[in-house]
Amino acid sequence: MNALRDAGRILFAIGIAVFGLQYLVYGRFAGGLAPVPPWVPGGSIGSYLVGVFLIAAAMGMLTARQARLSAISLGLFSLFCVLFLHTWHFRAIITEGVDRTRALEPLALAAAAFVLAGTFPKNATDPTGWAWFENLLIASGRFVFAFTMIIFGMQHFQYAAFIATLIPAWIPAHLFWVYFTGLGFIAAAVAICLKILGRFAALSLGLMFLLWFFVLHLPRAFAAFRDGDKWSSAFIALCMAGACFFIATTVPKQPDRPAR
Repeated sequence: MNALRDAGRILFAIGIAVFGLQYLVYGRFAGGLAPVPPWVPGGSIGSYLVGVFLIAAAMGMLTARQARLSAISLGLFSLFCVLFLHTWHFRAIITEGVDRTRALEPLALAAAAFVLAGTFPKNATDPTGWAWFENLLIASGRFVFAFTMIIFGMQHFQYAAFIATLIPAWIPAHLFWVYFTGLGFIAAAVAICLKILGRFAALSLGLMFLLWFFVLHLPRAFAAFRDGDKWSSAFIALCMAGACFFIATTVPKQPDRPAR
C-alpha cells in the first residue's frame, strides 16, 4: 500500500505547489485560492510568504524524511485559516454555497494533511511536548475529511442546476451525473467513517476526483487560461484525488471488531 500512499502524496503535493505558485504570480490573496480567503490583509508580502510556505510544504511532503513535519505544518496552517480567517464571514459560510465551499476546501486539505502525516513515523528530532495534540489531529483527520465530503455531496443536490452547467456538453444526462456524484460523496464518506468498504470507497472517490480533473476541470482551465479560479478548482480536485488515495491506505479492509 506504500505505492498507493506515495502516488496520492505526489498528487496532493503537486496541487499544493500549484497553489503556492499562484500566490507568487498574483501577489495578493484571491477568492477561490486555498487556503487564505481574499479579504485577509497582507498584500503582496503576505501572498509571497504564503506562496513560499506552500511550495516548501509541498517539497517537504515529497521527501520521506520531512513528509510528516511538512504535512503537519500544512495542516495546521490550513486549519488556522479556516478557524480564524474564513470564519470572519461565518454567516456567509452558513448561507452561501461559494463561501461554504471556499471554507471547507482548506478544511479538507488540513484533514488530509493530518492523515498523510500519520502514515509516516515520527522523526527522532520531532518535538514531543505536543505529541498528544498531534495524535489527536491525525486521528480525527479521516473523519473531518469525510465530513467535508458529506457537505460537498449535499451541495450537489442543493445547487444541481448550476453544477450541471459545468459538465462538458458532450456528456449526456448532466443532472444524472450531478446527483450521482453527490450521492457518491455521501456514500463514500459514510463508508470511510464506518470502515465498511472504506478502502474501496476512498479509492473510488479518488478515481472520481481524478477523472473530473482531466475531463471537467482541465479543459475549462485551458479554455480560460488566464482565469486563475478555474486553475484553482482543477488542482483542488487533484489534491482531493491524492488525499483519497492515501486515506484509503489508512482504512482497514474490515470494520473493527470488539474484542472478546
